[in-house]
Amino acid sequence: MKDKNAWNSYDKEELAKLEKLCKSYREFLDTGKTERECVKEIVKQVKKAGYEDIQDVIKEGKKLTKGSKVYAVWMNKTVALFNIGKKNIEKGMNILGAHIDSPRMDIKQIPLYEKEGFAYLDTHYYGGIKKYQWVTLPLAIHGVVAKTDGEVVEVNIGEDKNDPVFCVTDLLIHLAGAQMEKKANKVIEGEELDILFASKPLKGKEKEAVKEQVLALLKKKYGIKEEDFISAELEIVPAGKARNCGIDESMIMAYGQDDRVCAFTSLFAMLETENPERTSCCILVDKEEIGSVGATGMHSRFFEDYVAELMALTEDGNPLK
Repeated sequence: MKDKNAWNSYDKEELAKLEKLCKSYREFLDTGKTERECVKEIVKQVKKAGYEDIQDVIKEGKKLTKGSKVYAVWMNKTVALFNIGKKNIEKGMNILGAHIDSPRMDIKQIPLYEKEGFAYLDTHYYGGIKKYQWVTLPLAIHGVVAKTDGEVVEVNIGEDKNDPVFCVTDLLIHLAGAQMEKKANKVIEGEELDILFASKPLKGKEKEAVKEQVLALLKKKYGIKEEDFISAELEIVPAGKARNCGIDESMIMAYGQDDRVCAFTSLFAMLETENPERTSCCILVDKEEIGSVGATGMHSRFFEDYVAELMALTEDGNPLK
């Protein structure tokens, strides 16, 4: 069997459609660097396409009929879409599934410390990363901080052109003789993946003056105290936007394409589906990179529960009655 190059199969009109699709894909990657951001963007897209929140349907006591479109969000990190088909749900569903989490670093709950005149954030890595790839790379911080007063602050530092960026430090080549003798999985250890956060000391302070300056800045800019890190979910991802790759611009270079390339195509296949014979479903989930565990992974019961809710809302053939 001879492989065929897909580029040779497109005509001029199809290439224009493809570029439009790729533009949307790049924008999706930029706006959804974390699973929370993905869910937020997905909900925005499906609302435009006429999908209703299943919680609103339940509250209003509506019934779902053929052609009804609903979505269900679980803990702001997982989403399921349903397009009710002509056949009874008991006859089965057509399901698309993908995950929206990607390998990254997470900031620990008590992360801030000072060492040798620099402030750092302690991290642990999430998913299967090649640790040596994450040093001397411009990094951004995305996530949320739940403050002690109940307010939830969204954090996004490093993506705007006026924002600072962050990094994990590495050794200069002429100081790295011993390091270069190590195997790739040992060149950078997981415990060395701490974020260089600041270096200016707070005037008038002698002990941990850089850390004190950081805390003063966090309080001034975000109203965040050190104890607020305990209830924060902050993710470290590569800074910068998705870009076309290659002199012919035939590829895309961006963070997070595993598995958001499948999430994006599944989402838009779902949005373009009209009047399906069987109920169509698209599940876009968290936690795949670490085994689909936890409350927002596929080992949880969110999908079964929402399918049960869906069946309870249909008019006929409901075994839950």
